[in-house]
Amino acid sequence: MKSLLNQILKFGVVGLFCFFIDFGITTGLANLLGVHYLISKFLGFVISAVVNYLLSIKFVFTQKKEMDKKKEFSVFLILSAIGLVINEIVMYICIDGIYAHNGALQELLTSETMVSLSAIIATGVVMVYNFISRKLFLERK
Repeated sequence: MKSLLNQILKFGVVGLFCFFIDFGITTGLANLLGVHYLISKFLGFVISAVVNYLLSIKFVFTQKKEMDKKKEFSVFLILSAIGLVINEIVMYICIDGIYAHNGALQELLTSETMVSLSAIIATGVVMVYNFISRKLFLERK
């Protein structure tokens, strides 16, 4: 149990670092440069996912001995693609599904703030998915 808690802590530190990469790229592109939020989130997610993979393999998860690096990276890509879809869906629901149709929310929050808030929510949802899926499919039992 102690090793699981230690692993979750390491995963959290790596995730926090990668969150700042994702959040910075997403909000920088969307809010400062006017890039559509789904494209911004896609780029932020992809870059942070690659960094997360490298750091997670090095510091968080022990590699499955029977899995070669190509197969391991392929599994990672598949899991990340699913995470990306989840991420984009959460962003879309938050912005086009909720914010765009809620005048009171629009008066309360600017669209830039909503992009930032949605990015945080999406990252939280995908972080849980990432830990569970990587533990199940990439870590040595």
